[in-house]
Order: sequence, then C-alpha cells, then structure tokens
Amino acid sequence: MRLAATILVVAVLCSAASPQSQEGNAGEIHAHLSTAETALRAGDQDAAAREFRIVLSLDPSNSEARMNLGVIAFGRGDCSAAADELRTALHTRPALVKARALLGICEKRLADPAAKPDLEKSFAQLDDPKLRVQVGMELVGLYYGEGRADNAVPVMQKLVEIAPEDPDTLFTAQRLYQELADDTLNKLALIAPTSARMQQAIAERLINAGDLPGAIQHYKKALELNPHLPGVHFELAEALLESSRKDPQAQAAAEEQIQEAKQTDGDSSNLECMLGEIALQQNELQQAQAHYAEAYRLNPASPEAQLGLGRVLLTTERPQEARKYLQMAVQSDPLNSSAHYRLATADRKLGLEEEARKEVQLTDEIRRAKDNVGLLYQQMHQQNKPEHDAGDQAP
Repeated sequence: MRLAATILVVAVLCSAASPQSQEGNAGEIHAHLSTAETALRAGDQDAAAREFRIVLSLDPSNSEARMNLGVIAFGRGDCSAAADELRTALHTRPALVKARALLGICEKRLADPAAKPDLEKSFAQLDDPKLRVQVGMELVGLYYGEGRADNAVPVMQKLVEIAPEDPDTLFTAQRLYQELADDTLNKLALIAPTSARMQQAIAERLINAGDLPGAIQHYKKALELNPHLPGVHFELAEALLESSRKDPQAQAAAEEQIQEAKQTDGDSSNLECMLGEIALQQNELQQAQAHYAEAYRLNPASPEAQLGLGRVLLTTERPQEARKYLQMAVQSDPLNSSAHYRLATADRKLGLEEEARKEVQLTDEIRRAKDNVGLLYQQMHQQNKPEHDAGDQAP
C-alpha cells in the first residue's frame, strides 16, 4: 500500500553517525550517509543501498543505515529482507517508531504473529499522518480478519479524524460500521424480536431507505410497547415533520411528540431546533427566534441552531447579525447547502458580491454532489428491495 509515498515519508537520514560508530570512521561514515541521502533524493535507490552497506561495513550497529536499507527493501516489496533490516535497527534503537511501523506492516504480510503488537505500538506513537493512516488500515484489516470488529472501531474513528477525505478510509469505515450494525440488528432480532427496540430499529432502517410512512408506523408500534422508550419520541417527531413540513396536522403531531420527548429525555438543542422549525413554518418569527436561541444556548456548536438563528435574522432583515451565525454554520457543517445559500443571501444584502458568488458556487457544487449520492442510494435500494421488504414484515 502506497509504497513509494512511504519511502519518502520514512527515509529521512540523520546527518551524523550513530553513537556506536568508531570515532576514527566518523568522518567517512558521515560522508557515505550524505552521499546516500543525495542518491535517495535523486531516486537512485541502488546507489543509496551501496552507500548504506559501506556504512555498515564501517559500523555494523549503525541504526540509520539499517533502517534505510529496510525502507528500500520495503519499497521494493521484499518484506522478508525489510523485516530483517528493520528488526536489527530496532534492536539497536528501540525508539525508532517509523521502523517499528514498517516492521509491523511487513510482519502482517508475512503472517508473523508479532505484527499485531508492533502495529498497535507504532500506531499509538506515530506523529506522521500518512504513515499512521497506513499502519491504522493494516491494523483494522488485522482485527477484521480475526473477527474482532469491535477492536477495529476506535482505530477506524481515529483514521477518519486524520484522513477525513481519503476514499479508502471512508470506504473501510462505512463497511465496518455497516457490518457492525447488521450484526447487532441480527442479534436484536434473535434476542428480542417483539421488543420496542426492534420496532425502533426497523423504523430507522426504513428512514435510511426513504420510507417515512413505514418508519412512522414502526415508531408508533415501539411507543405502544413502551411509551417511555428513550429517543423514540424525538425520532418520531423528526419523521413526522420531515414527511410534511408545511402540513399543520403534521406540525401539531410533531410538536406533541416533542413535548413527550422533553418529559422522557429532558430538553435538548435538537428538540428546540424542531420547535423553531415549526414556528418558522407557521411564520411565528418571535417564537422561532426564542427556540433557536435556546437551542444555541444548550449547544453553541449545533449547526442546526446556528443556521436557525441565521434564517430568522435574515427573515427579519438583520443580515449583519445573521451572517455571524451563518458563518458558524458553514464552519460546523461545510456540506450544508442551505447554510451556504443563506450566507450568500446575507453577503448579497451586505454588498459583499464576491463572497456571495463563492457561496452560491459552493451551494451548487454541494447540491450536485448530494443529487449524485441520492441517485446511487436509489440504485442500491432498488437492488436490495427484496431484503427491505422482508425487513418490513419483521414482528
């Protein structure tokens, strides 16, 4: 995986000989290390390897030469030779974290049981993002192969933090999380097939499949079984409001569930945001602002609260105040097209034409990307339709 990149990341040479070098050879060792560095920068790995071997003939314990010979072998796909060199370098200098990382990768490919501790130790200590992602992906693969997906989750979460736009990382994360979700749903179906939580799980699956009416029915079944089930009143309110935002009956039903949620779970920023949305739809701007302000007080980092305040302030012709909250919203949720669009509106009202054009362009790009994702989900849903239909029949 990404061998050339790893060589560039890891093959950083020290400018001085190791502490074990014989003093009489120090100058000659330094010269050969410098020549090797020049050769590596020029892409001549054969010449670099010759220089490193000369260094080892002068000082067999030189860890820099050993490590870099290991890196070169690794880059050529010779994991056996690389492991020998890296292991020797670590014997001399156990603190060489990058050497341990590459050794762990080699050991995994050689089916060496020592791979796991070396990968775990180096992943915890590495500060190089690219190499840490590579080590983390190898570690996730190791856990996954052992059937220990739960051990892979914290590593995967860290990888998504480090490389949030890396396709390999995102693909592996969604596959891992999906399989965990499927496994736990299967266990729930076996252990408690007629439970309120099973009905909630079915409803959530239907939400993901775009079947709001079906989801609402299953949420209601869950509440029939357990009227005080945490989280369900909130999710039902969301589904009701999403099904028809402008319908007064849907708004009233959602508001009733929100009040029930407050009794069951306590007030929250999310609940206040929904109340703010209902008030906005009813053109009750003062109430909407009060609800969004309370949502922001409960959670200042909430993009929904930030966007809600921005919307109300824009509607009441206060673009300067609105802009502050809308800028927060796009920083909190960069893929929120509504936040970008409303920020463009505020910029335009304030005469900031260039900023407005940029926000409009971002709005269009995000919407096109989401439309493409939506089409992909529709295709996936059509391919898996028998499975979803079977899920609807679950008790």
